[in-house]
Amino acid sequence: MPSAMKHPSVAAGAVSLLAFLLYIRTLAPGLSFIDSGELGTVAATLGVAHPTGYPLFTLLGWLFTRLPLASEVIVRLNIMAAVFCAGGVFVFFFVQRHILALSSRHGLSLQEGIVVPAAGSLLLAFSETYWMQAISVEVYSLHILLTGLLLLTFLRANFPLPAHRENIHGTERTWYLFAFLVGLSFTNHMTTVLLAPGLLFLYFVRQGGGAGAWGRLARMSIPFAGGLSLYAYLPIRASQSPMLNWGNAVTLERFLWHVTGKQYQVWIFSSTDVTGRQLAYFFRSFPAEFAYVGMFAAAIGLVAVGRAHRQLAVGMILLFLCCVAYAINYDIHDIDSYFLLAYITTALLASRGFLTVYRWIAGGEGRRRLPASVFVLLLGAVPLAVHYRSVDESENHLVDDYTMNVFDGLDEGAVVLSYQWDYWVSASYYVQHVKGIRRDVTVIDKELLRRSWYLKELESRAPWLWRMCQAEVDAFARELDKFEHGLPYDGGVIEARYTSMIRAFIVRGMQAHHVYVTPEIEQKYTQGFQRVPSGLAFLLLPTSGYTLLPAPVFHYRPFERRGRLEDTVRRLYAEAWITRSEYAFFVGKDLLEARKSLENGLKFDPTTPQARRIADLLRNR
Repeated sequence: MPSAMKHPSVAAGAVSLLAFLLYIRTLAPGLSFIDSGELGTVAATLGVAHPTGYPLFTLLGWLFTRLPLASEVIVRLNIMAAVFCAGGVFVFFFVQRHILALSSRHGLSLQEGIVVPAAGSLLLAFSETYWMQAISVEVYSLHILLTGLLLLTFLRANFPLPAHRENIHGTERTWYLFAFLVGLSFTNHMTTVLLAPGLLFLYFVRQGGGAGAWGRLARMSIPFAGGLSLYAYLPIRASQSPMLNWGNAVTLERFLWHVTGKQYQVWIFSSTDVTGRQLAYFFRSFPAEFAYVGMFAAAIGLVAVGRAHRQLAVGMILLFLCCVAYAINYDIHDIDSYFLLAYITTALLASRGFLTVYRWIAGGEGRRRLPASVFVLLLGAVPLAVHYRSVDESENHLVDDYTMNVFDGLDEGAVVLSYQWDYWVSASYYVQHVKGIRRDVTVIDKELLRRSWYLKELESRAPWLWRMCQAEVDAFARELDKFEHGLPYDGGVIEARYTSMIRAFIVRGMQAHHVYVTPEIEQKYTQGFQRVPSGLAFLLLPTSGYTLLPAPVFHYRPFERRGRLEDTVRRLYAEAWITRSEYAFFVGKDLLEARKSLENGLKFDPTTPQARRIADLLRNR
């Protein structure tokens, strides 16, 4: 502690090292849900990711895949997430010190300047959403680190403390560094823009609205453009036709579509129902995010900051509110990561609350500094004790196992139609193109077929199927072009041609290989074919007889945590067995197989209504 008292970087390093070690202890051992497989593939192969492209993340990820950190590429990328988030903890230590100094009229004692930021760093590091970004690959881990760097450079430029006060040239250099980091941050995640209202308010309040302030902003546009120029990666790499080339951003139009996230804009500010639902979710989850401690400490901190530095308080409130206002208008299931700026702001305010608590306990002359230090540090560590089990991914093999189990049910050269992106399709990219497993299988994402860039990708990955179905693909592509360019189109026509194209993939694909669908594919696309249970998918056959395929042997490592995605995977295993039971019962009149399959399904999920129905039928036979 004495060394840490003299050198805050030692204390910051100790807290970030503790966070890193616990992140590694709870690290996902392989693929995770949603975009993990896609982002791992993009990083390993220097591809182009889903909008907005994430070039900075891709290039840094590519470097991490070359480091000898683990035998598995995806684990190296998971470690990268831990490194970024631990780095964020280190940076936020100093952001807190700056805010504490600005909002404390009597300055900070040596011990206050170490203990309180350490407690605040613990609170943030082990808050639920922050911790979740640190244990599997995602773009938000880098976004966290960049957000911390932006806040720190902004505070040092706009509100220089005596210890950091530089001459005019040094301050200008800090502004230019800040502008460069803003541009760079945009190349990782466009929600960087949510910082703008709060920081612009603080900038003009501090710098005034005169020519000098506006002139600096004009000069800052040059380093900003320098950071933003990394987006040139997208058209350059897209023109080289990488293995995964989302958006095919080879023209200015397609480039703008990609970096603005055009395909996702339909989900933003879509309805008041979405706003109400997401806001209700935020209020339900917010208190538990910091194990309730952070919420109460932040309330105390907001009052303290408001009394000492009203402008800073308003700026922080703007950061919080703009983040929440944007996130609650985004209609997606996994919205938690979009609240990160609000959570970070809460942790910064909670740190100021910890300072107030520390001073209450320590007394006027700091006579009880040791118990005050211990108490505040324990407060900061509460989320660690509360969230450890709920965030621990170290035994979560659900996606790895599910992906391989789907592949195991497919014959050589199979074509499979699916839109199980969150737990299979995304992961299949990584398994096929990074690990080199089951490259013989043609995986078609049914929903991505609605995008012209994906049609081009399918042409390169399955040219034989493309040639056989080119008339139907071209007919749909002509209608799709109208839709993508905002031209008048007939919804009935485009949907009919879309269906015709999918039917062509199935019918023509059968001429060369077996064709499969996963359970969520609607019946209208497979009319006229029998769906024969084949592991976690269905083999499509033109006959109506009873074809019982060998019983699947699932390699499944249980993971008991509940959640939307985890529960869905367990349900899919259960339904695979129960569907096999129904098939044996209704088509084959095979009661023995029906009972065996039902028993296997109930082991995964005994509450499935489908299971109760077939169980009742079997009891009556």
